[in-house]
This record gives sequence, C-alpha cells and structure tokens, in this order.
Amino acid sequence: MQAPEAPEARLARAVRAAEQALIEFEIAVETFRVEVENFSRLHHQKLGPMYARLDELDALIAEARAARTGDPDDLRKAREARAMVMPMPGVDELFHSWIDSEGLSPEAAAMLNEQPVQTPKRVRPSDEVRRVYRDLVRRAHPDLATEEGERKRRDEFITRVNAAYARGDEALLRELAEEWAAGPAPAVPLLSESEELYARLEWLAHRKELLAAAARELEDSAIGAMLRMAPDDPDRLLDEVAEQLLAQVSEREAELAGLTGSPHQP
Repeated sequence: MQAPEAPEARLARAVRAAEQALIEFEIAVETFRVEVENFSRLHHQKLGPMYARLDELDALIAEARAARTGDPDDLRKAREARAMVMPMPGVDELFHSWIDSEGLSPEAAAMLNEQPVQTPKRVRPSDEVRRVYRDLVRRAHPDLATEEGERKRRDEFITRVNAAYARGDEALLRELAEEWAAGPAPAVPLLSESEELYARLEWLAHRKELLAAAARELEDSAIGAMLRMAPDDPDRLLDEVAEQLLAQVSEREAELAGLTGSPHQP
C-alpha cells in the first residue's frame, strides 16, 4: 500500500495553488488598472475640451440672463457659473495641454467644430505585450519569494515590469525578461518547512484582501464603469459621448444666441 501523504506535502501543494491563483488575480487587476489609466487619459484628451466649453457656455448664458433681468438670484447664479470655469490647479495636466491660459487650444477648437484633428496618443498594450508581461510576472512575482530580501528584489523588479507594460514597451519587457533569467536564484528558506508554509498562507490571505479592495475601487470608479459598458470597443463609447456633448454645445450656443442676439463662436 502507498504510504499516506505527509501533512506538510498537502500543505505545500495547497500553498502553491494559492500562490498561482493570487498571481493570476494580481495580473488581472494590474491589467485592468492599466486599461483604466489609459482610458482615463484618452477620455480627458478627447472629451475634456467639450466639458470645458459647456462650462463656459453655461457661464455666458447665466451672465447674459443676469444682465437682462438684474435679479439678485440671477446675478448669484452667474457668479457661481463663472466660478466653475475659473482655472484650477493642475488643469493643464488634466487636459494634457488642450486648455491653456488663453482658453481652448487650436486642436480643441477644431474638434468642437467637428474639424479633423490629430488623434490623441494612446497607450494600449498589444496582445504580444500582454503575453510577454504575463509570462514575466508569473516567473518573477514577489509572491513566489520565501525570504524578505528576495521579496524586496522581486518587488523592485516587478515595479519596472509594470511601468514598461503601462507604456506598451515590448522591447523593454523582453530586456527585463532576459535580465530576470540571468539573475540570482531564489534564496533558501530560513524557516522550517511548516513555519514557512503557514506564514505563506497567512500572507497570501492578507494579500488577496488587499487586491480585492483595489479591484473593487477600480471597478467602482467612473472610468471603470465606462469600460465595463463597452469592454471590447471603448472608443465607440467615447465617440457616442462626444456626439452627445457636441449636441449639448450646439443647444447652449443656440440658447446664448437667443439671449444676446448674436451667435457665439468658440
């Protein structure tokens, strides 16, 4: 008869399965985080000027109405509307130079007039970049370390890997893969087998909780919600929102023209 499996062996097998599951979960969370970040950047570049134009038109409409009526309530609303379009810290960074101290940039004005403009730079990792990234993370992930010094080394390395992936830099990812392959072997565990296994299980459970919280935060964000609405074609969703905003701009401009007696151009 076959000898019964030692408890440590069963525990070790469970730990390995938990490690791999956690790594796959972390890859999924990081992949989604990059998608959210890239979509957020594209969202601000493409739609930011339209939102700014709507705020400006709302202020102009409120000011025109207040000038007509002189009503204190209308004057208050005009001041509040104008305050909404006051420069805010970081506005240049937020809209990636679409708006400056002079107002809308030529690219933004052209877009609002439905003229062709240069497509905002996009960083969307290709399938091959995703494959290289996932393979590298599975081999170098900090969760596979069994000693604090090795964990730190892996943490620093994976930070570089994530940065390269976020830029869609396939060449750098391949260089990092070669660097990892030539690196030192994992350190020998200093704890006893049972102590190490139980410590790993405890750490893995804590790490899973942190990742789950990060995933929920991404999914609950406004950009995350938009991505879930059109995961296969987010550009189409941006185009639809852009069409809606352009229609709102036209409505506001018509309303302003009715108040002032002349069309208002961007």
